[in-house]
Amino acid sequence: MERSAALLLVLALIKISCCCLEPPAAYKFTGAVCRLTYPAAAVLNEKTTEVIQAAFQHAKYPSVEGQRSIGFGTVKYGFHNLEIHNLSIGKSEFELKENEGIGISISNVSAVFKGTINYGYGSWLLDLKQSVDFEVESQIDLVINPKLYCGKGKVAADTSDCYLTFHKLKLLLQGDREPGWLKRMFTDIVTFTVKLVVKSQICKEINTVANILADFIQEQAEQFLSDGKVGVDISVTSSPIIKSNYIESYHKGLVIYNNTKTDLSTSVFNPSQLTENRMLHFWLSDGLLDPLMGAAHYDGRFIRNISGTELTDLFQTELSLAMPELLNKWLSFTGPMLIAKSVSVPHLWTTTEGTSVRAVAGVELLLDSQDMPAIYFETDVTVVVNASYAEKKLILKAIAKSIYITKISTSEGPTEMEESLRSYLQEAVEKMGIPKVISYLEPELTALMDEQGLSLFDIINPEVLPQDGYVIVQLDFGFPQHLLVEFLKRTLN
Repeated sequence: MERSAALLLVLALIKISCCCLEPPAAYKFTGAVCRLTYPAAAVLNEKTTEVIQAAFQHAKYPSVEGQRSIGFGTVKYGFHNLEIHNLSIGKSEFELKENEGIGISISNVSAVFKGTINYGYGSWLLDLKQSVDFEVESQIDLVINPKLYCGKGKVAADTSDCYLTFHKLKLLLQGDREPGWLKRMFTDIVTFTVKLVVKSQICKEINTVANILADFIQEQAEQFLSDGKVGVDISVTSSPIIKSNYIESYHKGLVIYNNTKTDLSTSVFNPSQLTENRMLHFWLSDGLLDPLMGAAHYDGRFIRNISGTELTDLFQTELSLAMPELLNKWLSFTGPMLIAKSVSVPHLWTTTEGTSVRAVAGVELLLDSQDMPAIYFETDVTVVVNASYAEKKLILKAIAKSIYITKISTSEGPTEMEESLRSYLQEAVEKMGIPKVISYLEPELTALMDEQGLSLFDIINPEVLPQDGYVIVQLDFGFPQHLLVEFLKRTLN
C-alpha cells in the first residue's frame, strides 16, 4: 500500500513537473511557439501608457489613519476617499533584458489626488476637530521591471520590481483658503502618506493589470483556436525566454475534442528554426496540425452535398476522357445529388515541399427515383497543399500526388464499362474534385478565422513556410486596437 502511494506521488510530481520545464527539456512537449521580436514589442509599447493609465484609474486607495505629536498636543488624522483626477502620461520606453526581464520606464505621469482629511488636535489648551478637503498635484516617474514566468500553466507576470519617483507634490487645502499653519502642519504628513499609499497601490495594481493582460491574451488565443467541440490547449510547457531581440513562449498545442485531449512528446522544435527578421513568428508542429484535422473529421466537417446547377456546372469541366455513357445517363435524371465525405481519419505531414494530406473520400450519386446510390466509389488521395493569406483571405494551392479509386459499385451491378468508369473518375477526382474541395475550404476557413476576429488585425505581408515536421507563420502587424479596447473595458469594469 505504501509503495502504491509512493508511486502515485512520484507520478503526480512528474505530471506537475512536465507542466513547467526548463526550455531545452520542454521542447519535445511543445506543439506551438510564439516569438515576438523587438520591433513588435516597440509597436505594443506605444500603448503601454494606456495600460498604465488603466492601472492608476483602477487602483483602490485605502483610508489611512494615524497620529503625530506636535508641540504640546497630538494631531490625529485620517485620509479618506482618495481619488485620482486629471491623469496624463508622457512617454514610455522599454528594454528587453536578456535572461532577466523587461525594463519599462514611464515618465511625466501627472495626476491630481483628491481626498478628505479628518483631523483632531488635542492639548491642555485646545481641543479641535475638523474636516478638510485636499488636493495633491503630483508629477511622477515610474520604473517597472516585469519578469515573465510559468504560473499554473500560463504565462504570468511578476512586476514587484516597481519604483515610483515623485518630482512634484503640491498640497492644496480647500483651494488654499485655510490658515497657513494648518497647511504647514499637514504638508509633510499628507505628502508622505500620499507617496506611501500611491506607491503601494499603483505597484500592486500594475501587477494585477499585467496578469489580467497575460490571461486576456492567452484567452483570446485559445478562443481563436477553438470552434464548437474542437479546441486547443495552449498551456505553457516552460517559462518564456527573453533575449535582447525577442520574447519567446512555448505552448503544449494539444488538440481537444469532446473533452478528450491528444498527447505530444516527440516535437522537433529548436529555437534555431526561427529567425528574427519579422515582427511575429508562430511555429506549429505537425503534432498539433494532424490531430486538428482528425478532430474536424470526427466532428463531421468534411462532408458536402452538391446538386442543381452546381452539379451540372461541375461536370462541364473539360477532361481528356469522355464521360462514360452510364454516368451521363444518371446525370440526366431529375434532381441528381452528389454526396462526398471523408470515410476515415485524414492524415497530415509537412515537408519543405508543402503540407501533404492523405484522405480517403467516399462519393455517391443519388437519384430521385432510386433508394440506392446510382454509383458509389472511394478514392485514396494524397495532395500537397501550400497556403498563403492576402487581402484578408486564405489562399490554398493543392497539387495531387497520388489518386487511387479503391472501391466502385453501381446500382446496375458489375458492368463492362467499370474500367473506363474507373479511369474517368480518377481524372475527375484530380481535375474536378480536388479544385472543388479547395473552393469550399478557402472561403469557409476564411469565414471561420474572421469569426474568431482575425480580420480585425492589421496583418502585413504574412508568410506560411512549410518545413520538415512543422510550419512557420511569420508576419508584421499594426497595433491591435480592438484588443486594447476590449481589454480596457474588462479591466476598468
